[in-house]
Amino acid sequence: MENEKLIAEIERLKEERNAIIMAHNYQLPEVQDIADFLGDSLELARKAVNVDADVIVFAGVDFMAETAKILNPEKTVLLPTRRATCAMANMLRTEHILEAKKMYPDAPVVLYVNSSAETKALADVTVTSANAVKIVSKLDSDVVIFGPDKNLAYHVAKQTGKKVIPVPEYGHCYVHKKFTVEDVERARKLYPNAKLMVHPECEPEVQEKADIIVSTGGMIRHAPEHDEWVVFTEREMVYRLSRLYPSIKFHPAREDATCIGMKAITLNHIYESLRDMKHAIEVPEEIAEKARKAIERMLEMS
Repeated sequence: MENEKLIAEIERLKEERNAIIMAHNYQLPEVQDIADFLGDSLELARKAVNVDADVIVFAGVDFMAETAKILNPEKTVLLPTRRATCAMANMLRTEHILEAKKMYPDAPVVLYVNSSAETKALADVTVTSANAVKIVSKLDSDVVIFGPDKNLAYHVAKQTGKKVIPVPEYGHCYVHKKFTVEDVERARKLYPNAKLMVHPECEPEVQEKADIIVSTGGMIRHAPEHDEWVVFTEREMVYRLSRLYPSIKFHPAREDATCIGMKAITLNHIYESLRDMKHAIEVPEEIAEKARKAIERMLEMS
């Protein structure tokens, strides 16, 4: 089916099902274009709390769809394809958290929303890259257990002055791990008038050379401050920024910075998902209840 026909069918099915499409900033351009709501993890979590629809089609990766389901237990949440998963979220297992708790029994467990519902159920609070520093600085403890991204843990430790224990020690996003100091140096030479916006999932040495370190939501907020930027995050963020600010120049730091999980979703998957009401997300109530407390605490604190 051609894209135009697919879009018309998606719109028809949305009306029929009373559905809304939520999409992350890293989705393919054509998926971003049909979304009812676009955002970063925090914006999507906030939006999911008061969605006026019976069905949420989540164009993101599995942990995001799980978060939407946890916050909307009575709604149907669909993930267009099971291939839309997050390698970093899959690195963190419950035993990593339990081991860390043995060593630091009084330390609160702070989990990046890029984690499974099962691990979120062990968290005191969840965070996103947009609010991690703010939330950790508000916690009473000077030591926190933090997972699964070690680079975001580094950023939080640097900004708050607290001892941040990363779980697991090797947790990372393979897309952001691609960026190197050489990429920074090349960007400075190629675009001498540009400033560098860098995601906190990037390696510490890349963060150190940034003009600003921000989440994707932060990139949107800070973009009007300068007329040219090099963007150190998933490539499709440049599409989102360019649509919002057509008069500002945005350059991807690397053309190959693509997330396989995010790019797994196509218009066809969204159409089939709505047509057949597949793949519905289910979270066991016992896990959902505990995870919900950690997510709601984040929303309150941020």
